[in-house]
Amino acid sequence: MKVSERIRLGLEDDIRQGLLLPGDPIDEQDIAGRYGVSRTPVREALLQLKVQGILDSQPRAGMVVARMDVQELLAIWELMAEMEGVCARLACERMTADERAELTALHRRAAEVVEADDMQGWRDVNHDFHEMLYHACRNPYLRQDLLRLRARTGAYLRHTFSAVGRIRASYEQHGELVAAIQAEDAELAHRMMMRHISLGQGAKGLADFIINLPRSMVKAS
Repeated sequence: MKVSERIRLGLEDDIRQGLLLPGDPIDEQDIAGRYGVSRTPVREALLQLKVQGILDSQPRAGMVVARMDVQELLAIWELMAEMEGVCARLACERMTADERAELTALHRRAAEVVEADDMQGWRDVNHDFHEMLYHACRNPYLRQDLLRLRARTGAYLRHTFSAVGRIRASYEQHGELVAAIQAEDAELAHRMMMRHISLGQGAKGLADFIINLPRSMVKAS
């Protein structure tokens, strides 16, 4: 793997995990030092991320993590819901019995995190749950595109759990999805995943989400 590709993937992961937030500046020198390279592969990686829409260039400020306005965010989330739904359907059709059992066990372990109202713990188990489905769908291109969309929306997705209080609801939706997969009902798994990802689960919830978005994360119109 090229150094620039390794840097790009590392930055995507930092953004997905919330170590870098929308609007945060990207320090080329710091990244070069972290990877022990010159700035050339760093700039290659940053340009790739800019093309993907994950980074944005600001006059006299260099690269920053891209912000989105509400319209862009809702459009991407709409696309992501469709793609996650396809992923769930394919995973349901292609998972082995061992993978189904592992997914069920992961969901059961997550109950402790929900009971403790552990925000970071939920982020971790939620990541593991979706990552298991990404691998089980047996389509690396779909997984790659979903990871990029999650990098773009990661900070906003985390905000839904804290601002709208969706941890328990999200856990219950995971349970419905697990049940559909255990029943090998691919179409139901598709519908359950789209419902899980969609923001349109009631006007009040959506309005609360939009109203509570931090201004620092939203691109000015």
